[in-house]
Amino acid sequence: MEKRELMMRAIELSENSVRNGGGPFGAVIAKDGEIIAEASNRVTVDCDPTAHAEVSAIRKAAQKLGTFDLRGHEIYTSCEPCPMCLGAIYWARLDKIYYANDRKDAARIGFDDDFIYQELELRPEDRKKPSEVFMASEAKKAFELWMEKDDKAEY
Repeated sequence: MEKRELMMRAIELSENSVRNGGGPFGAVIAKDGEIIAEASNRVTVDCDPTAHAEVSAIRKAAQKLGTFDLRGHEIYTSCEPCPMCLGAIYWARLDKIYYANDRKDAARIGFDDDFIYQELELRPEDRKKPSEVFMASEAKKAFELWMEKDDKAEY
């Protein structure tokens, strides 16, 4: 499939999602023009705040391929990824992101993720969501175990 067809599929998924009770977002992961996985937003349908189209497509692709490393693949999404999805795309190591609507378009219909982008630029103590370091020395043991491990699968 060509890029246009792959993006049209992501857009189609977003429209079908709205018709079926989900949010207006769709995503396709492809390699060399072949769809590997696709998903739509299922946050409200599955009562899962992480069930964004991009994250769901990444989960499906990784499971199908048996790997957490999706290098060599691209993602086509009907809207610019939110910070969570953008992070997942980076962690999955997808080669390229194609998106149709941008975050300003999403904000106009009530999906304003820009405040999260702004929060990420702040020091943790200056963010609206309070957070504090707690029991850091106890948590170091897992990091030490990781560093000592010879057969770890690095990611």
